[in-house]
Amino acid sequence: MATVKKTTGTSKAPRKNAAEASAELTAPTSTATVDEGEGVRRRDFIHIATVSFAGVGAVAVAIPLVSQMSASADVLALASIEVDVAAIQPGQAIKTSWRKQPVFIRNLTPVEIEDANKVDAASLRDPQTLAERTQPGKENWLITLGVCTHLGCVPLGAASGEVKGEYGGYFCPCHGSHYDTAARIRKGPAPLNLAVPEYVFLSDTVVKIG
Repeated sequence: MATVKKTTGTSKAPRKNAAEASAELTAPTSTATVDEGEGVRRRDFIHIATVSFAGVGAVAVAIPLVSQMSASADVLALASIEVDVAAIQPGQAIKTSWRKQPVFIRNLTPVEIEDANKVDAASLRDPQTLAERTQPGKENWLITLGVCTHLGCVPLGAASGEVKGEYGGYFCPCHGSHYDTAARIRKGPAPLNLAVPEYVFLSDTVVKIG
């Protein structure tokens, strides 16, 4: 007797051939690749645009910064000053200003010059002779910055009646540094002599500082 197989009401979908199956598998992959490529290009464009704008911004900031750093005409004009020293008598000193710093100009007496030359420069904290701090033929003119080399206070001794310290030069009231007639440190915490700026005599009575 033959066996009869029962079937359900649901019919199976027809089997797809190999070409159709391959098309379904490859189609989504191709679309994803295109989308991914467009995304990469879009990101590259955004990155390039961002870098470009950043570069332009940096240049825009740098130009005014460089302009501000360039010295203006009025600043350059103050880079040097000319001082008439004709009225400064031997033993006197004046205080002037150069680049917003006090400057002492002192006309040394023969005795002050002799006292300075008697000192053994090698024994000093900051070894310098008077000749090294003045110009040939102008040894009586001592020109220094009026700034103590300890903490930047302005020493006394340039104006008439001011304390000149134990060595007859300048005295810093802030912490007690004493300078001699050549403005060399002799006592106290200052590590160096008063600084000598660049200067040149334009004539016997006019000096250019800076």
